[in-house]
Amino acid sequence: MTTFSNTEKFALEEDKNDSLQSFRKKYVFPQHEGKNKIYFTGNSLGLMPKGAQDALSQELEDWGKFGVDGHFDAKNPWVSYHEMFKSPLAKIVGGKPKEVTALGGLTGNLHFMMVSFYQPKGKRIKILCEGKAFPSDQYALESQVKFHGYSKEEAIVELFPREGEYYLRDEDIFQKIEEMGDELALIMIGGVNYYTGQLMPMKEITELGHQQGAIVGFDLAHAAGNVKLDLHDWQVDFAAWCSYKYLNSGPGSVAGIFVHEKHGKNTDLNRFAGWWGTPPEDRFLMKDSFEPAEGADGWQLSNAPVLGMAVHKVAIDLHLEAGIDNLLKKQKTLTAYLEFILADISGKTEGVNFEIITPKSRGSQLSILTHGSGRKLFNTISEKGVVADWREPNVIRVAPVPIYNSFMDVFQFGKIISESLETK
Repeated sequence: MTTFSNTEKFALEEDKNDSLQSFRKKYVFPQHEGKNKIYFTGNSLGLMPKGAQDALSQELEDWGKFGVDGHFDAKNPWVSYHEMFKSPLAKIVGGKPKEVTALGGLTGNLHFMMVSFYQPKGKRIKILCEGKAFPSDQYALESQVKFHGYSKEEAIVELFPREGEYYLRDEDIFQKIEEMGDELALIMIGGVNYYTGQLMPMKEITELGHQQGAIVGFDLAHAAGNVKLDLHDWQVDFAAWCSYKYLNSGPGSVAGIFVHEKHGKNTDLNRFAGWWGTPPEDRFLMKDSFEPAEGADGWQLSNAPVLGMAVHKVAIDLHLEAGIDNLLKKQKTLTAYLEFILADISGKTEGVNFEIITPKSRGSQLSILTHGSGRKLFNTISEKGVVADWREPNVIRVAPVPIYNSFMDVFQFGKIISESLETK
């Protein structure tokens, strides 16, 4: 176990011994006074890989050179472009290649998944989700139950922490699943809560949900590329994620889905279908009735958004080159070091202390309640070159991402916090 020290010497030594240090040079950092900003908001938008411009240029060059024939003659033929993502995404989320595909946007994909997997019937109409989920998830769930003729109050059950606590206890989640029993149609929870950074016990939630006869799906917006996932082995029914946070694929970039192979050949599932969801050998036959492709591809709608996918490919290739296990190992130490730095600073300025509301079960993110300081402190560190994230009423979210952040970033962050408090 590493013995931490709030010193420049310690941070430099850790960076010197960091096997992933070279990856930092493969990303573009925003600048402040001629130096890299301390970029701790990869939980919102990851940094741009330097290879993004070349990847985009290749597709633009082929578009100009071939026009429509680029679908077949481009260096990376567009007609099969999405197929490049199957193996990499499968490794990132712990699935089989046929269980994943890159398509659409996160909330749209969640809707498409729930069209198939939220099928209320009789008394089994309820959806279990976490309270204070990301608003887009809340809106999607509410609109889905309304689509089936139910109100939010009768069909959606939200899980909240106990009074005076900030995150959910595992036992409270499990108890609620068992309590809902045969009224439970769907569990749809964020794998990592966006506000607190809590990593949910997805394996156990899935097992218990299935015991009650429910379908289990996850929003992995803050989990994909951030925590260890084994969706296939956990028997998760479906999942959806974005790629612009920890996967660093660019603002609004293409998202992805997982559908467990046990559902992959079920042609009776409801779907909102599109032509790209048909088997590849049938797409240009222009059949007048829809027959889904096997696996996650059966939920595709339209042909690939190649320009966005070009950057996505660069980004996930870097992620896999670094190695998932290597990233997770560094993440644990880097995040723990940040927690240590904050504890070392907290209370040294009269009337100011930090309370971390993120549990030990987490990814890169720490959510900090800033008692006695708050928005003024956030604004001050922002002016000094820190890129973090503010959430009302009084939380600063920070995420030291292992593929491009360093231990010196963490040390310098602590130094800026301390200097800001001294001049408060």
